[in-house]
Parts: sequence; C-alpha cells; structure tokens
Amino acid sequence: MISELELRFDSAMMLIYTRARSEAKYTATRYLQMLNDNRGIATAQSLIRATTPSEGFTALWERKRLDLTVEALVLQHEWAPLFEEEPDLLVLARKRLAIYEYDPK
Repeated sequence: MISELELRFDSAMMLIYTRARSEAKYTATRYLQMLNDNRGIATAQSLIRATTPSEGFTALWERKRLDLTVEALVLQHEWAPLFEEEPDLLVLARKRLAIYEYDPK
C-alpha cells in the first residue's frame, strides 16, 4: 500500500521536473521517464546512488539551480520518514551537493 507521504513525495518529484522546465529551461526527459516507470522513491534512490551526478544534476548546476535537484529535495525535513532506513542515501545527497558548494539549509 502506498502511503500519503509517498504520494506527496511523488508529487514533489514531479514539481521539481516542472519547475526545472519552466524556471531553468531544462527538460529532464529521462528523469520524467524514470518517475513514470518507478515513482519517486525509487527514482531518487537510483539517481543519488549513482557514482556520478546525473545529466540533469549537471544541467541544473550549470544553471545555478541545484535547489531543483533530487538531492536537495530528499534533504527537506518533511521527507525524512521516507528515508529513515537508508540514512546513507541522505549522506550521499548531502556530499554531492557539498562538492558543488550548495548548502540545502
């Protein structure tokens, strides 16, 4: 059963896609496909656990919009319960953002 929090996270993941498209002029086609195929949590896990930043992360960094990355999203306090059993995922997200000198606050 899908929880209300998971559904809200799916919506938040879609929102960063639409905001990246409208605000940063970046259309993340592969990201959208991943969301449609795997939903939000699995997409976040896959992107954050990758050994290198995604094409989308790089594109958003170039546009100075790391606030629209999955890494920044998962670090928001409201999503913490979704990742309680994988704190390493949050560590990876925080490290990647730090490498690019972004502080999610």
